[in-house]
Amino acid sequence: MECMKVFTASWPDSNNTPEPKYQLDFLDLQLFAGEKTEQATGKRRQESRKKGQVARSSELSSAFVILSSFLALKVLGPYIYNELTAFMRFTFSNFSTTDITILDLQILFINLSLVLAKTALPVMIFILITSLVVNVLQVGVMFSLEPLMPSLGKLNPIEGLKRMFSLRSLVELVKSVLKIVIIGFFIYRFMAQQASSIPKLISADLQNTMTLVASLSLDLAFQIGAVILVLAALDYGYQWWQHNESIKMSKQEVKEEYKQTEGNPQIKSKIRERQRALAMRRMMQEVPKATAVITNPTHFAVAIKYDKTMAAPLVVAKGQDFLAERIKTLALENGVVIIENKPLARALFSTVEIGDIIPPELYQAMAEVLAYVYRLKKRLS
Repeated sequence: MECMKVFTASWPDSNNTPEPKYQLDFLDLQLFAGEKTEQATGKRRQESRKKGQVARSSELSSAFVILSSFLALKVLGPYIYNELTAFMRFTFSNFSTTDITILDLQILFINLSLVLAKTALPVMIFILITSLVVNVLQVGVMFSLEPLMPSLGKLNPIEGLKRMFSLRSLVELVKSVLKIVIIGFFIYRFMAQQASSIPKLISADLQNTMTLVASLSLDLAFQIGAVILVLAALDYGYQWWQHNESIKMSKQEVKEEYKQTEGNPQIKSKIRERQRALAMRRMMQEVPKATAVITNPTHFAVAIKYDKTMAAPLVVAKGQDFLAERIKTLALENGVVIIENKPLARALFSTVEIGDIIPPELYQAMAEVLAYVYRLKKRLS
């Protein structure tokens, strides 16, 4: 009654009195009807994945790439140093005092290409493998061309301004500023700690200077890489949360998806109702062919069919209450013997399905019923 009162109170009366507060509450509830409050279903997540929309942090890939590149340089540093030193010795010893010919330039270019391949290629391959592994760990194996498809919406200046001044852009700006501040602080702290060792480079020879500079550079790079890795892990958590928020669904969307995948509940209900009606019709068509109908007598009725070709009696129809009365009426109209046996009727109704033979434990009771039916038919004939 309260719901009815609320609904009727939202209409103005004939005296042009102001509408009561119930209408505003009703409208406010309608505003939240399409609010996306439900977690995305598996189907929505698959559709989002096909479009290339997944939780992925580019910061995480960048952090691992930085760390892997400097790790490769640290491991392969002596090898790269020896290769570059040998190339410089070869160049200065063979081309510094003679006129350079076209053949000399060809030899110099070939040697330079070989040195670059032997020094840079291993580092590049290591970085490539690291980048692929990190991306696969984030999003798995995925291939989608949809993000590359041209879209006229991307050329709309209004949409571009919305993206530029959106909450996502503001978050990215804050992240960039925080990253610069934090990394700048660690660089400053590292330089302050190493300030005493830098003046020693003035009196050191070239090899010791390069060794110290390389060592300091790698230490600084690993510290910055570790900081970026921590920030990237936080960014991945944020990207995962933002992705889940972006693919949330409203209650209506969940219902529509359920209808598409499982079928409309109303249609399925109609189909089940039609199937029950057809099954009921087929069952009622078997009652006139039954050998006997065993009753409770008021609550249950089970129609049994048996002939000498059967291994055991067969249940062709059964029903309770109204359906039991309908079975008994059909049996009377078609001359089928009706026998009252409460335990047997209840046992058949609860243990045997339509179209199944009776279980062995009921053979004795059923044999007595059939014997009575045959004696009765013989007497009437």
